Amino acid sequence: MILQPSSLKDLSRGLSHAGALGEKIERVELSALNRVVEHAPEDLTVTVETGITLLALQAELGKCGQWLPVDPPRPERLTIRELLEENASGPRRFGWGTIRDYLIGVKVALADGRIIKSGGKVVKNVAGYDLAKLFIGSRGTLGVMAEATFKLRPAPEAETFIQARCDSLDKTASLIGLALESELAPVVLDLHNLAVPNTESSAGFNLVLGFAGTREEVEWQVAMSRELGVDEPSSLVHERIFWNEGSPAQRLSCLPSRVTDELRRLGEAPIVARAGNGLIYHRQASKAPKADPPVKLMRRLKDAFDPKRIFPELPV
Repeated sequence: MILQPSSLKDLSRGLSHAGALGEKIERVELSALNRVVEHAPEDLTVTVETGITLLALQAELGKCGQWLPVDPPRPERLTIRELLEENASGPRRFGWGTIRDYLIGVKVALADGRIIKSGGKVVKNVAGYDLAKLFIGSRGTLGVMAEATFKLRPAPEAETFIQARCDSLDKTASLIGLALESELAPVVLDLHNLAVPNTESSAGFNLVLGFAGTREEVEWQVAMSRELGVDEPSSLVHERIFWNEGSPAQRLSCLPSRVTDELRRLGEAPIVARAGNGLIYHRQASKAPKADPPVKLMRRLKDAFDPKRIFPELPV
């Protein structure tokens, strides 16, 4: 069954009908639920229907000099629902965090058609269980997140990217360590081995640092970075190049201190690494081994929220 609701009530009825029949939901399309329900610039909060794309939301918030501080790939296609269900993030997660840090309220349609709410529309909200965090990253296996409330940030006055080219992983590891031990507070700490147009090509890796804040803060950090040897102008073009390549990317998670060790194992595979977070996206021919998921816990959650199994199973 494919659901294409025109409202939250329509979604509730559709799920209730499917649940009563025990019919599996192939997918739920929320393209009609794409409104900004409420934006309170003075409170730095926004409530939206989750069919809206991230790019459309950011454009609306930008009119008031605000933004939702997440930058996953392809924001023009990524809906807020997908952002939440995949717990998607981008290069700025090192400094700004992930969507989990900004979600303060959510409305979820359950498998039996009930609409539940977690959190609220104010930042200081501590009542009840924090169910919102449970649904982040659930990939639509427990319910349909149809409305969400986020806390926002003012858009930074300035943002600058610089990089250093490293011809060996030993040099790369040393430079990352120097950056982390310094007084710098980068919002981006990326590492990649991609060929970027209009730049000098070189073997090895490029360490990209990004700084955001007031103009004075950014200028001070850029000057300090130059003292560490990170002084070449850069951008986030590598991010677009990697995700626009087309073929699926694999994800590897490790301790930040283990990033360069994992890169040695990956060899010459194209990579983009969130060096400060321990996340590596790569396109190695062979599949990397996966960590054992908490299967028992996942089954208990599935039994509680979707006992008739009308939503997809979480892949293990």
